[in-house]
Parts: sequence; structure tokens; C-alpha cells
Amino acid sequence: MCGIAGLMTLDGTPADSTILDALAEALTHRGPDSGGRYVAGDVGMVHTRLAIIDLETGDQPLYGEGGLALVANAEIYNHIELRKSLGGETFATGSDCEISLPLYRRHDLDYVNYLRGMYAIALHDPAHERLVLSRDPFGIKPLYYTATTWGLAFSSEPQALVSAGLVVAEEYPHSRDEVLQLQFSTGRETPLAKIMRVLPGETLVVEGGRVVARRCLDALPRGAPEVTEENYALARLDAVMEDSVRLHQRADVPYGMFLSGGIDSSALLAMMARVNETPVQAFTVGFPGSGAADERNHARRLATLTGAEHVEVAFTEADFWDMLPRLASVMDDPVADYAVLPTYKLASCAAAQGLKVVLSGEGGDELLAGYGRYRSVLRPFWLGGRVMRPRGIFDGLGVLKREPRDWRDGIAAAEIHARDRSRSKLQTAQATDCAAWLPNDLLTKLDRCLMHHGVEGRTPFLDREVARAVFRLPDSLKIRKGLGKWILRRWLEEHLPEADPFSRKRGFTVPVGEWIAGQGAQLGPLVAEQEGVAALCGRGAVTALFTGAARKRQGQAAWTLLFYALWHRAHIQGLPPQGGILESLSAR
Repeated sequence: MCGIAGLMTLDGTPADSTILDALAEALTHRGPDSGGRYVAGDVGMVHTRLAIIDLETGDQPLYGEGGLALVANAEIYNHIELRKSLGGETFATGSDCEISLPLYRRHDLDYVNYLRGMYAIALHDPAHERLVLSRDPFGIKPLYYTATTWGLAFSSEPQALVSAGLVVAEEYPHSRDEVLQLQFSTGRETPLAKIMRVLPGETLVVEGGRVVARRCLDALPRGAPEVTEENYALARLDAVMEDSVRLHQRADVPYGMFLSGGIDSSALLAMMARVNETPVQAFTVGFPGSGAADERNHARRLATLTGAEHVEVAFTEADFWDMLPRLASVMDDPVADYAVLPTYKLASCAAAQGLKVVLSGEGGDELLAGYGRYRSVLRPFWLGGRVMRPRGIFDGLGVLKREPRDWRDGIAAAEIHARDRSRSKLQTAQATDCAAWLPNDLLTKLDRCLMHHGVEGRTPFLDREVARAVFRLPDSLKIRKGLGKWILRRWLEEHLPEADPFSRKRGFTVPVGEWIAGQGAQLGPLVAEQEGVAALCGRGAVTALFTGAARKRQGQAAWTLLFYALWHRAHIQGLPPQGGILESLSAR
């Protein structure tokens, strides 16, 4: 796993080495083990490497016949099987990414159809005078680009494009409003103006420094729910999950997992314990001294039962006040999801334990219908049914000077794209989340928090074979008796019943409202006077919001505004963190 960046000029002049230097420097944290560079004609690319597979010969760029050159931020889990299937090909390395070159030569832009994994790939094809940018179907790995008057530049992170002087740090108001109302932004645009996302599953063709074609590979199968008997579904789930976990464990470095008290990570632990000959290293976070539910006792019990080595991580109120400014500076594509806090500390602890790979349960809720909002979508309106995310975080609170009206447009567009005549309402809701919330909240959070510490995050649920096996299951095998993820609960009942799989999902909570409320009188005025906040909010309304942060809605809004204030300082004003929250907000 790595950082990639590069550019293609409009006029055919060579890439500026100073710009390539700056891009590589800004991405060093993603690839601390080695670096590489490629310059040919109008294309320049850089690579910073976190060595996971083929530690000796896997440095990039990688080269293929016809002058092909590639840099990738990727794990291609089926590279061994693909090498065998091609036959007769000669490979220069043992890298999992090299397989993309002969596949591209044989199948052109359809090469991505054969890849099973997570990837952001940049491939230069000088024979056809084009640059190809591809991103995996779930959007596990990030890829951004900007079009300028002299050409097109791309990078694993937006901040690298700003650091290299390719883009001036300015806000894009619509996406900024989405972050305030949803805690994440949707679609191609980011909150940093003129910086765009390569969408999940998308392949861009760039010629002469301009995007000339786009193609997209869907993560989810189309079609209505299939008639499936429960025992068959259980057997198929067992087989595909074992296969996915085995592939996701392919690494030449130590790996572990994040273990919460939830269904997804418990199932992941059970499967990892099955396929590993040595104890699994499992990391669990808790919030001592707060009102949040502590999952460590439950996780410790499961770890003991499965023979895992359990590492318990305490996230304290002091961590919150100390860590958040640094975290906001890491989240260049802002995600105001309070789960960034424990994820960041867990990543730090995993790195300190010598791990370079961590498996995590992201995607289980989306593929198997775990969220309560899915059950709400299925109810008629007179029984409480409603669309997903019907109300923004700041709606009706009187904090914003102007409440945005179009903040839900991106979600609505994702809903429209997710629909087809055969899909059920539940499938449409799941597909909407897979297109919007999953890549732009959960996976962005996982990528930035782990890669900042030189740790790669892997998500076995987010595998195209897993999606084929479970997405078209009958709705009744996903939701039953008021519980989501029914089939996964049934699987867990058979393989790790001590996980208490039929207990009600409590949801993962970080007590940010409780912590903010304790310092609300001091914190509110500081937040209100920040440049980004003052432009959007009335001072008195912000102060009142932070004073009342102990209430759930007000606490969520106060947290979002605090995160935004720190993000704006770091990424729009260019002010580095100055100590903890209070120190950073007070600094000039």
C-alpha cells in the first residue's frame, strides 16, 4: 500500500521535477519504505511505498511491454491466481500490482474486470499517448485529480495537490455544506475547490492532459433478490467469507484486526481464528470514565475463546483534547465522523506493535443491511417509514446564518442511480450507502487514519465475490424480527455463539458531546470566532450550542462545528496544529 501522484501536460512538455518532488514529499507518510519516479514525454509519476508484498523487488514504477509504466496504491489479492491463468507471461517482480500490466495489454480498459482487491492505479500507455487512472469498485483506495491550464494532476490525497502548488486551497461551498449537514460529502466534487474524486469503480482516460473518456465498474450485482434457502445461503456465506479472509491475509509482514463488540468484527475474528495457525492480534478501544458503552470486556472474552492476542486501547477525554487538531489536519477530505478519533488511536497502537496490515469490518452493515435506517425505509410512512437522512445535522437549530437547501442533492442522486426496476427498496437503500456514505465517510476515515501511521487497512466484507454472494439474498435473510444482518447472525450463532449474535445493535458511540459540554463555556466562543465558522454562523448561536452540547442533537452539531473549525484552519488557512484543541483555536 502506497501513495501515488503525477501529472500529464497539455502542451507535451516534460513534467516539472520540482512539482514531482513536492508531490512525493507530501505523500511520504503513505509510503515510508521507499520511493520511485517515472518521467516520459508529457507524463510524470511518483510513488511512495509501504512494502507489504514482495519486499525485495516490489518497488515501483513497474514496467511492461510496449513501454507501459504503472504506479499503484493497491493490493490485488488474486494476483497469484491471475499469474497462473495468463500462462507464458514473464514477470520481473513478485509484486501483486505487476499483474495489471499484462492484463491491460490483453484486455485494454477492461483489465480492471479481472482484479480482485483494492486499488488506485495510474498507468501510462505511451504507444496510445494516454494516461489511465482506475479506482476499485467500492472506493476503498482514494484517488483525486485536478484539471489546470497546463494539464491534469492526480494524487492519493488532496493535500498533496495543494502542497505542490497545483491548486489554491479554497472551499467548494456545496460540498462544505454537505459535510456540515451529513458529516461527509458526496459525488465527484470535494470540499476543496477544483479537486475532484475519481469515483468508485471509475476508470478515466487522459489524453493531451484532458479527460477524454470515463468507464465504471459496479461493485454490486444488478437484479432482484434471488429465491434462496437459508441453509444454502449459510453455506455459501461461509465459503465466500473464508475465501475472502484468506486472500485478505496475503502479506509478507505482520497483520492483525480491529475488534469491537459488534457482529461484523466478531465474525471476522471467528473466521481469522479458523484460517490462521498462529494467534490473531486483535485491538479493541474503550472510553474509560465516560458514559459510553465499553466493549472491551465483551471483546476480551471473544479473544480468549478464539485464542487471540488481545490489545486493549483506552481513549480518554485527555486524548480527545490533545489529538483532534492533528487528526483534522490528517483528514484533508473532511469526514466529521467521531469514529475517526478511536480509529486514529487504534492505528497508532497497531503501528507501535509492529503491524503493517489490519483487517477491519467495514462493509458488513452495507452489504447485509445492518443499519436501523434500512428498516425504516421498509416501513410505510404511517408506521414511521422515511427516506434515509431526511434531516441535516443543523436543520432547525438556528446556528447557521443560512441553512443550505441543496445539501441532500448528492444523496438523492445516489438513490436515483441505485434504483432499477428489479431491485427491492432495501437493495436500493444499501446501494445508495455503498455509493455515497461508504466510500466518502467510512473508507476515507479508515484510509487517512491508518495510512498516516504507515498501516494498511483491509476490508474482507468489501470484496466483489462476497457482494455477489450476499447482495441479492432475499430481504428476509437480511432483516428479520426487527434485526439486520440476519444471515450473518445465524452464521455467528453456529461458529461463535458466545458473541451473542441476536442481541440488539447498540451502535458505536464516542462521548464527544459529553466531553465538549464539560468545556462548552470556554470552547464555544473560541469556535465562534474562527474564520471558517464566523462566516457561516452567528456568534451567540454557536456559544449557546456549545453550552448545550450535553443534549444529543446539540452535541452532534457542536462536534461537527468543532471539527470543521479545525479542518478549516489546517486546510484552508494553512495553519498547522498548535498543541491541543484549546491551544490550536487560540493560536493566531
